Amino acid sequence: MIGCVKTSGRLAAFAVAGLLAVLPACSESGGRGGGGTAARTGADTARAGASGTVFRGGHPAAAGAGDPYFPELGNGGYDVAHYALTLAYDPGSGRLEGTAEITAKATQDLSAFNLDLLGMEVLSATVDGRKARFRQDGQELTLQPRDHLRKGAAFRSVVRYAGTPQPITHDHGWREGWLRTDNGAVAFGEPTGSMSWFPGNHHPSDKASYDITVTVPKGVQAISNGRLRAQHTSGDRTTFHWHQAEPMASHVATVAIGSYDIKTSRTRSGVPVVSAMDTTAGVDEDGAVLGRFPEIMEWAEGRFGPYPFSAAGVIVDQAADVPYALETQTRPTIPAAIFHTTNVVHELAHQWFGNSVTPRTWRDMWLNEGFATYAEWLWTEDHGGASAQDHFDRNHAKAADDDEWDFPPAEPPNASDISRQPVYVRGAMVIHKIRQAVGDEGFRALVRGWTLRHRHGHASTADFTAYVEARAGRDLDSIWDSWLYGDGKPA
Repeated sequence: MIGCVKTSGRLAAFAVAGLLAVLPACSESGGRGGGGTAARTGADTARAGASGTVFRGGHPAAAGAGDPYFPELGNGGYDVAHYALTLAYDPGSGRLEGTAEITAKATQDLSAFNLDLLGMEVLSATVDGRKARFRQDGQELTLQPRDHLRKGAAFRSVVRYAGTPQPITHDHGWREGWLRTDNGAVAFGEPTGSMSWFPGNHHPSDKASYDITVTVPKGVQAISNGRLRAQHTSGDRTTFHWHQAEPMASHVATVAIGSYDIKTSRTRSGVPVVSAMDTTAGVDEDGAVLGRFPEIMEWAEGRFGPYPFSAAGVIVDQAADVPYALETQTRPTIPAAIFHTTNVVHELAHQWFGNSVTPRTWRDMWLNEGFATYAEWLWTEDHGGASAQDHFDRNHAKAADDDEWDFPPAEPPNASDISRQPVYVRGAMVIHKIRQAVGDEGFRALVRGWTLRHRHGHASTADFTAYVEARAGRDLDSIWDSWLYGDGKPA
């Protein structure tokens, strides 16, 4: 994801602390999905389970998922199956009008439940077609349905909202969320930014399918996740309907609005590729980087297993004040200034590591970034450049006081550390030590098995270490103790 790490010539990754990091943790996490969860079937299946009976006896759900770094992010008491977002955006004024139809299942008896939404005004809300009371308090939108919701019941919430989305600015000055550009906007959601443009359960532990429909002025384009289902123009407005069938965490949902040169193709395995190049960027005009996308895809499938989604591509945008790329699902968003092959490799690897196999909490971030950084090392090794061992040795040679050794990759001290060097580079070094332990062929089988076992699901660090030891046939405490959890520079 996001940041710009030394191994790929990027800037230092941004810190994400702010208010969320200091709020008290909640005792309820909502009991959401485990590893290997199958892809959701969408809104129709969820609606079929609705009881429609009057019920009193529920309790308000937790206003947070209890994440160790962002305890107020996400919500308890329900599991979302599908988001249908209908948006209308005016690039001139920056005003966004939206309707979010959220189909979910109650995981406890509910008298009220929360959604995350920051900076937008809620105009109305319903639950199962009946008007619901609502209250906004900071990032928390609390809905109180007319009838309480029984545990196990499916329900549908519709929230109408509007306003001028404000970016979330962190102490370092970098921004995320809904970011205005010269001719449109682009949404960067990791780790907290998605709540600036739609209400939802904004924690990685709750993934869902999506339909994102965006109306913009005629002549402006709107790109999002998944496959384009429909596009039509009426008068001076054009509407784009994108469908993301496979489960997606909200932080990798995106919308990019502006003037784009759309490039289409197919991979050798038949996946449709739709890429959007900002026409104002003046980047990759000879197609040297984008032209390698099919090759990178084929290489990644050989290394990591079958591609986990039904669409692919990249978005290249002239968002000059965003010095980081993001692994937005099926279509990574890469600023024009850092659009090069290494970043394409890194963000594409995230489609397996982070998007399909999603971390249970933000403490497991190294599983995303360690693997994606190691993918860069594998790419150069497989294409006549430095070997993964060369990368490992160069990094291990750094002095003991280098920031690479500031903390163990599996235990960042706080929220502001989850995108720092140890998570990326030392995380990749953990992966290399595993490769050394099991051998090259064993490592290839191990990685492909991991992505298949947890395809479209979730996994924690404990899940990963147990899996690796089962495949290795022995404990690997020497790796975990020194490289994954150990303080300081390992010997």
